[in-house]
Amino acid sequence: MDTAYVTLSRQSGLMNEMRLVANNIANANTTGYRAQGLLFSEFVRDMPGNPSLSMSRAEVRNTSLQQGVLSETGGQFDFAIEGDGFFMIETPAGNRLTRAGAFSPSADGDLVTMDGHRVLDSNGAPVFIPPDAASIDVGNDGTMSVNGQLLGQIGVYRVADPKTLVREGSTQFRAEGEIEPVEDPVVIHRFLEGSNVNAIAQVSRMVEIQRAYELGQSFLDTEDDRLRGALKALMR
Repeated sequence: MDTAYVTLSRQSGLMNEMRLVANNIANANTTGYRAQGLLFSEFVRDMPGNPSLSMSRAEVRNTSLQQGVLSETGGQFDFAIEGDGFFMIETPAGNRLTRAGAFSPSADGDLVTMDGHRVLDSNGAPVFIPPDAASIDVGNDGTMSVNGQLLGQIGVYRVADPKTLVREGSTQFRAEGEIEPVEDPVVIHRFLEGSNVNAIAQVSRMVEIQRAYELGQSFLDTEDDRLRGALKALMR
């Protein structure tokens, strides 16, 4: 039975990883999406009167912060970050971080995300776009101006410890640790950053997971047949 418990723990972890990989593939074309992975670890449980039992656990998720491909869109309010950092947005649940830079002005003149969340500047205040602004000029550091008049600077922030990032939805993160502005950010105007998912690698991993799961299921079926045979022999 111990071997069955070990295999079941592995099967559970493989199922969790399969869900993550499938979600990565589904978001391969989502602007600003960061690929997720799963970390497997050993879990040792004491068994009274027997040797300890070693099982696998796969509960810790990690997020790839690798740069995605930057694509020119020509959009007046499209922005991409080159290098480290996140845009900060204001949501009903609090401030959140994102790499998805497809913004637009609201009816009130605030620069907002596709979900209507306000984009914050380097001081944590909402970015305002004058209603009569036909076009804006953006510096490499995210400084915006209209007809030579400074509007502000799009905020780019980093987390002191990336492990404190908690994913919320597809492209938003909550930082449970310290957040600080990036001193010399690089903001590319009229570009968007694509997903950093390597679709080919993810599909290959999906095949590997499926094969590993089928192998584990085959072992469980064989073990079940063995136990049933042993019980029938004892009952004779």
